[in-house]
Formats: sequence, structure tokens, C-alpha cells
Amino acid sequence: MTMDQQFVTVEGRAIPIEGERNLLEIIRKAGIELPTFCYHSELSVYGACRLCLVEVAGRGVQGACSTPPEPGLDIKVNTPQLREIRKIAVELLLANHDLSCPSCFKSVDCKLMDVARRVGVTSVRFKPVQEKAPLDFSSPSIIRDPNKCVLCGDCVRMCSEIQGIGAIGFAHRGHQTAVLPAFGKGLGEGECVGCGQCANVCPTGALVPRSEMDEVLTALADSTKTVVAQVAPAVRVGLGECFASPAGDPVMGRMAAALKRLGFDAVYDTTFAADLTVIEEGQEFLTRAAAGEKLPQFTSCCPGWVQFAEQSFPELLPNLSSCRSPQQMFGSLVKEMLPEKQGIARKDLIVVSIMPCTAKKFEARRPEFAVDGSPDVDFVLTTQELARMIDGAGLRFNSLEPESLDMPFGFGTGAGVIFGASGGVTEAVLRFAAEKITGKPLASVDFAEVRGDSGLREATLEVGGKTLRLAIVHGLANARAVAEQVVAGNSEYDLIEVMACPGGCIGGAGQPVPKDLADRKRRTKDLYQCDKTFPLHKAQDNMFVTECYDKFLGDVGGHKAHALLHTHYQSRRRVSDETLVLLSGDPAQTKVRVRVCLGTSCHLRGAQDILTGMLKHIVENGLENAVDVRASFCFEQCAKGPTVEMDGEVMTHCTLESVLAALDAHLRNPLPQPTKPSAGCGCGCGK
Repeated sequence: MTMDQQFVTVEGRAIPIEGERNLLEIIRKAGIELPTFCYHSELSVYGACRLCLVEVAGRGVQGACSTPPEPGLDIKVNTPQLREIRKIAVELLLANHDLSCPSCFKSVDCKLMDVARRVGVTSVRFKPVQEKAPLDFSSPSIIRDPNKCVLCGDCVRMCSEIQGIGAIGFAHRGHQTAVLPAFGKGLGEGECVGCGQCANVCPTGALVPRSEMDEVLTALADSTKTVVAQVAPAVRVGLGECFASPAGDPVMGRMAAALKRLGFDAVYDTTFAADLTVIEEGQEFLTRAAAGEKLPQFTSCCPGWVQFAEQSFPELLPNLSSCRSPQQMFGSLVKEMLPEKQGIARKDLIVVSIMPCTAKKFEARRPEFAVDGSPDVDFVLTTQELARMIDGAGLRFNSLEPESLDMPFGFGTGAGVIFGASGGVTEAVLRFAAEKITGKPLASVDFAEVRGDSGLREATLEVGGKTLRLAIVHGLANARAVAEQVVAGNSEYDLIEVMACPGGCIGGAGQPVPKDLADRKRRTKDLYQCDKTFPLHKAQDNMFVTECYDKFLGDVGGHKAHALLHTHYQSRRRVSDETLVLLSGDPAQTKVRVRVCLGTSCHLRGAQDILTGMLKHIVENGLENAVDVRASFCFEQCAKGPTVEMDGEVMTHCTLESVLAALDAHLRNPLPQPTKPSAGCGCGCGK
């Protein structure tokens, strides 16, 4: 400590101020864990739950999360008044909460139950005022139960701030306030991409990954079915946390043993398919680069990113690699090879994916990944679902003797393993492309330039006289920013890796919820450590992959390889003629017709503020009968939002000021409105 160091006093202890953003961080540094629902270090401060209230001498009760530290503050965190406030706050939450706790997915790690216990709630003095709402099963990835929502806003901020989507938001006021998708539609009917990060931060069971455990257990019990599992790279450094192992502890051997005890006929490694992806995607990149076409090339391993691109940037779909994700490459290849090899029908081979990702559930259902209605991947289990199955079977996971994976699809290289971390796909492709460009073996397989944990990283590499310009992105808000640069022609990248989840697959919503950012870093570190311990580190060195090409697939990128390992994309832009009438003028007096786009891109750029300000202007100036205002979904101008259509003319890059100026101009000089032809006077005279 230095003489000029500044301090805050917490319960009589002097705590130095060392860059903390708020009192909550200071208090936690003091070794006191205040309860919170709505505070996450990666998100903006919201201050809704009021559980982290503290008493500041001379200032009264203040929210610790929203109060910056100042030298000399004297803070109390556990006074009788504060305990009573927290107790009342939790009781109010419980009054409107569905208390079907034993059957809730979050019953084991529910923050509401934990906080209720900590603050001493034994009964609830308040009666519920809300009616029970129906559950939302519209998404293949996420189930939304509004009856368990505590209005903390964590999901709303995660979706808008980190993912840049805004698929859910607050609606209504007072006791009717609710978190809903746009216009009260189902989660699967809007802009949601199934990444599940909302469920990751939800403190209750209001948002949970959709489970397919029952379907898998039914398949395992069916003696007519051959059931095989593929395990994604990131799962091996996540599953152990469900059984009290340190974050990042690799448990692939014990996981293989558990899966075989559960009844799986074979356990394979998705890293085998990741190696295939490296070779196919790497060759595709080299071909594009040589021709100077369809650059930059975007990776296509992440289904959340792919769906996001289909919805928000369909003009960039030609830039996406045509390679299927490793999950879908594996399913396609295995369902093509194993039935003939084992003498079984395709319909009797069940492929189950163990994934860190909830968006993989949507991906497995895409119609292009099926043959005559039979999917390449039948079911997707998250890391958490597998942990529940292991626990439900009574298996003592930490006591299991490690077992090996089944060959040939159980063998992968370090290149495939690092797919689970942000930057790993790029590095794996570089290990392939660099040798192809130079024609020489790599002296070192490490490309540290693309590693790191920032949401957007750039790197420039000189390889064999060629300059490769790279971008590595995680979090879809960052992806949106990069995609907009590419659309605008302001990007000089050659290859762009995009992962929807923070940190990549290691931070997927199917993984155990990390306690802090350090957990994600440990998972990443241990994935790279797995790479070091693997005997091979380059996809092209995988002898089983080489054999697969020689005996089955043929040439890299050839006809058969393309049919089984590549795909196509489709625009999923939410274009609809459906509009919501917000202000309907007198038809006889209406002079101007306005439609405001409230689609995701426009919403994130302030379309709601424009709409609110315009409606206020109309009412304050007595123009209700002269203007017809409607909300719409898309004008196909997403990169130029906010967009407003006024009397059939679409205005882009709108501000409230520009819209009001245009509205006033249209009111002064209205366009002629079409008139209905006269039906005559009705007497038959023709007049």
C-alpha cells in the first residue's frame, strides 16, 4: 500500500480502491458476497432487483451495483433495515413465482431459492396478482416460462448488449410488466437464434434449454436401435464442473465410460469431423483466395451465427463457407458409412450429439440435414443434460475408470480440439493452409496471433509471401459490427471466424454456467493444453481422415465430399406484410401514411425512440386524424436503419428530427390519395 492510496470502509475494514467500478465490486473484494439477480460484470448496470442495497453513512440506502466507489465512504451491508428490505424484496418475487421447484430445470442451481434461503424467507406475506401464463415451446432450443420470471432484465440485456439481437424485451407496465418476444409472439417466431445466452444468465427457470433426454433414453432402451454418441471438443473441459471438478478439467475418458454405462453402442469424438472441416474449409479458402472471389470467407461452424447471418445479412451468405458444421459433417458421414458396414437400416442408426450449444438443437432439425425425412443427427444433448443423465443413472462420475473412444471416428487431432475456443477454427485452418501455401511442414503449429479473449481480434500474417488478414469475433453484437463493415465495403479481411457465444463453444449455453470470466479462461487454457498432449496437431495428419478420403469420400472438395460435407444457406429475413396499427386517422382526413420498421436492426438503432417521439409529436399537435401510423417488421434495408416508410417512400438512416421534418413537409404538401369510383346515386340513372 502507498501513502496516497484511497480507501472505502466496509463494515469497519479499510478496502483500497483499485479500479473497481462500483461498491459491489469493492464489497466482494472485502470477502462479502451480497445477493444479486441483475448484476453481471459483462452487462450494463440495471439495478432492478434491489438486493444489493447498502447503507452509506450520510447518504442513506443505495444500490451497491450502481454506486461508484469514492474515498472515505463508510458502508454497512448487514443492518436490520437492510435485512428486512432484502427479505421483503424476495417475498415480492416469490409471490408471483411458480413454485413448482422440484420439477424445475434450475432447481439445483436456482438463484431465487439460494437468495430466499440466505435472507431467511420462510413464508410469503403477499398474494399473487398475476394469472398463470402459458409456456412458450416455439423454439427448438429454449423453453420460456413467464411464470418463473423475476423481471431482473438479465436476459434482455444479454440479448441486446452482447448478442446484438433484441429478441426479447420488457412489455406493459405495473404489475403486468413482462419479458416477451416482439409483439407477444413465440420465441421461435422472432429473431431468436437459439444461442441460449439468455438462459445462461437467467437466475430462475424462466428460460431453460429445451431437453431431449427422454427421447434419448427411449432410444437407448430400444433393442432394435444402434445408438452412437459424438462428443464436441468443448464438452471435455466443461462436464467435470457438473461433478465438482475444477473448471476446465478434461474428463473425456470418464465421459466415454459414463456414456457406455448409459447404453451407447459406440462413443466417438466430434474432433474427427472437425479435422474434416479444417481440410474442406481450408481448401475452400485457398480456392477463393486464388480466384479473389467471395472474400472475406466467413466460418460456418456456429449455427447461431449462421442463422443470424441468414436473418440479418442474407447478402453475405455467398461469403459463408459452404462447409457443414462438424456436428453435421459427422452425422452425414456416419449415417452414410455405418449402416452398410454394420448391416443395419439408416432408420435404426441413432446419432446423438453431446454439445456445449443450444443452437445445435435447431441446426439438427434443418431440413437440408436429412435424407428422406431421416435426420443426420437425431438428438442433441447439452453438457448439462448429459450430467443429469449420468446423475439420474446413479453413476459416480468421479469414480469411473476412463475408457477409450471407438475407432475410427473417435480419433482427432489437436486442430480439431481447439475448435471449442474462440480463434481455434482460424488457427486450425492456418495449420492446414500454411503448409499448402508454402509446400513445407510447419516449424511450429502455434499461431498465438489469433488467440485471446477480446470480442473482436485482428491479425495479419505473412505466409509464403502471401498476406493473410484475419478477424476473430465472438458475441453476435461484434459479429453485426463486422458484417456491416463488409456490407459497406470497408473490410479488407480475408478470413473471418465468428462464434455466437462469448469465448466460443467453451461458453456455450449448454455448458455449466461459469461462476466468473476466469472459468471460461480456464476452459480455453485446458483445451489448448489438450492440443499439446495430443499426438498430432494438424488435421491433414489424421490418418483415419486420410483413409476416409482414400476409401470413401474421394478428392477433397470433390463431388461426394461436397454432397456429404457441404450445404447451402437460405435467407430467413423476417419480411412480412403483417403490421401493427398504432394510430389510425380518420379516413376522410388522413393525409400521411407512416410505417416504422421495428425489426431487430432498426430497433437496435433507435427505431422505438423515433416511433415514440413521432406519436408524441402527433398527439401534442392535434394531428391524430391526419396521420395513419403503423409498426412493421422489415423493409429490406437492415444495414441502413432505422427505416421509415412515408407515403410509400422508404427513408433510411432516420433520426427523430429527420422523420418529423419529413412528416411536416408531407402534411403541408400531401400526396393525392386514391379515390374510390362513384357507385352512382342508386336510382339507375347512371349519375
